Amino acid sequence: MTQVGNVYGQALYSLVKDEGLSAVVLEELKVLKKSFSEEPEFVRLLAAANLSKEERCQILDDSFRGKIQPYVLNFLKILTEKGYIRQFFQCCETFESQFNLDHGILPVKAVTAIPLTKEQTEKLTKKLSGITGKTVIIENQVDADCIGGVRLDFDGKRLDDTVAHRLEAIGGLLKNTVL
Repeated sequence: MTQVGNVYGQALYSLVKDEGLSAVVLEELKVLKKSFSEEPEFVRLLAAANLSKEERCQILDDSFRGKIQPYVLNFLKILTEKGYIRQFFQCCETFESQFNLDHGILPVKAVTAIPLTKEQTEKLTKKLSGITGKTVIIENQVDADCIGGVRLDFDGKRLDDTVAHRLEAIGGLLKNTVL
């Protein structure tokens, strides 16, 4: 994560938290992040050096005024004016991380060979919530290379109980075995 993303994302979070708007702004940032990912040309337009800052900010006004929180619109304008609009995604990550920290939310990526069922997701969520004492939100990612089992990535940690990981461990033991 970049320093700019951390500083600006944290600044926005502090501002809207004091106003009681952090949840609303988080949802708007998620929508914008998805939209900007799907239309990267829009971000390039906002970063275009051949347009003046006023023109780029006018594009933001025309696109978003009255549709998003004024704090978010002004945030986008500041990033655009400072030439940091390409750091928007990192700002969103910092904002969301701070929101999760303040609200006791633990996002967990569960990597499995096949999609988890609703029941499996609920059971895993309940178990992890009991262990961590936090509200767990599971994002299931399918990776056929796992073969079976589950790998959990959260809070900078990885718990790997996949068949592929076990086979690698056995392979390592066999490789180091002297007969």
